[in-house]
Amino acid sequence: MLLGIDTSGAVSVAVARGALVEAAPPEVLAVRGDDRARHHDEVLLARIDEAMREAGAERRDLTGIVVGRGPGPFTGLRVGLVAARSIAGVLDLPLHGLSSLDALAHQALAGASVGGAAPVTVGVALDARRREVYHARYRRAADGTVTREAGPAVDAPAEVAAELTACDLLVGSGTGLYPELLPATAEMAHADAGHLILAAAQLSAQGADLSDTAPLYLREPDAAKPTARKSALGR
Repeated sequence: MLLGIDTSGAVSVAVARGALVEAAPPEVLAVRGDDRARHHDEVLLARIDEAMREAGAERRDLTGIVVGRGPGPFTGLRVGLVAARSIAGVLDLPLHGLSSLDALAHQALAGASVGGAAPVTVGVALDARRREVYHARYRRAADGTVTREAGPAVDAPAEVAAELTACDLLVGSGTGLYPELLPATAEMAHADAGHLILAAAQLSAQGADLSDTAPLYLREPDAAKPTARKSALGR
């Protein structure tokens, strides 16, 4: 049994039967989420419990955890990573990490109407605030192998509009904020934890190393330490 957690934008939790190293992909049994961009610390544990109950499982049944590394806002992303590391540590479970953009690309490909043997390209753009987007570009080959060709990175929408709109599919919360520059091909705003698990299984099958669970912040936080002492008297 696998638990998936992603808090790169909204909160998404999933429970799946299977393992990342098996020939057959895991079977997603339950997905729970909260679409709000804040309040991650208030809702995450409750969503985990709900997903576990729906899947008919308990935490002692888990054999692994998959967590989204972002990119995403500092506070929300940290909530998911800390929860995943805590549960993995307490239960002595392997912890696997991958970019949340990988999950969105997998989700876009799963729901795509384009098919056949021809390669398919996917662009993902997430709201990065500061009038920027986190973005990445993917290609699914004729044999089904998915490769990230560019990113993850953070830029102004206008700077990446040409390369992202050239993709067959374009998804992510950034498309809703900048529709004139990044018109979406489907309404997929945030990473789905079920697809996070499935993307991890696909990457594992391709030989990817998912042991790194460090957050993908991509830039410095808004809050910064002062560079000089300030006088309490204003001098």
